[in-house]
Amino acid sequence: MNTPFDPEKPRRPGLLSRLRASFLTGLVVIAPVGLTIWLIWTVIGWIDGFVWPLVPNVWQPDSIVNYWLGNPRMINQDGVIIPNPDWIRVNVRGVGVIVFLLFTIFIGWIAKGYIGRSLIRWAESLVERTPVVRSIYSGIKQISETVFAQSERSFEKACLIEYPRKGIWAIGFISTTAKGEVSERAGNTGELRSIFVPTTPNPTSGFLLFFPAEDVIELEMGVEDAAKLVISAGLVYPNGKDPTQPPK
Repeated sequence: MNTPFDPEKPRRPGLLSRLRASFLTGLVVIAPVGLTIWLIWTVIGWIDGFVWPLVPNVWQPDSIVNYWLGNPRMINQDGVIIPNPDWIRVNVRGVGVIVFLLFTIFIGWIAKGYIGRSLIRWAESLVERTPVVRSIYSGIKQISETVFAQSERSFEKACLIEYPRKGIWAIGFISTTAKGEVSERAGNTGELRSIFVPTTPNPTSGFLLFFPAEDVIELEMGVEDAAKLVISAGLVYPNGKDPTQPPK
């Protein structure tokens, strides 16, 4: 006989609840994979669409395949290409990316030589004398050098700082030690650290702050783990650790 004080037995979830849980679990597994494949496929298609119109028709995949199959283009007396009903269309996605990479490597190899550097300086001198183009080119060049040419420069470590006031902590990334006028004008007797404080969920934007070295707490987690923590708004912790569980 059950009394009012007897604990109720847990009810077994119904069929719809189990189906919903399975659906959400499958969605968590499929969504990252599907979105990654879709993004890579879209970027490859965008690069192909940009590169192939710049490649001469003779070197197009369609022309090469039809040439080897003995199916040349049909040209009338005026030299205009007319539709060929037997023409085989070839859409090889990803070859444009290879052409783009080879072309970029070739340009970079030339730019490192004396002739290439001379041509670049001459072209930049022409751009600097053009009012509107000068501003656009200088901005794009600065962004490109920051993103690509200085890729060896990265944040040193992740850290904790009290920001925006005492008692409130924020994750930051130690970039460099402040030097020059910034360090001198700050009036700090010790070392001054340059800290980048990212925003959530977009870590590419944030604030550049300067903290005394003694106020910066370095973390053991890597920069990538700290970035994941910021992007996920605190839901993903390093190595899958649950912040609610005590350390072992």
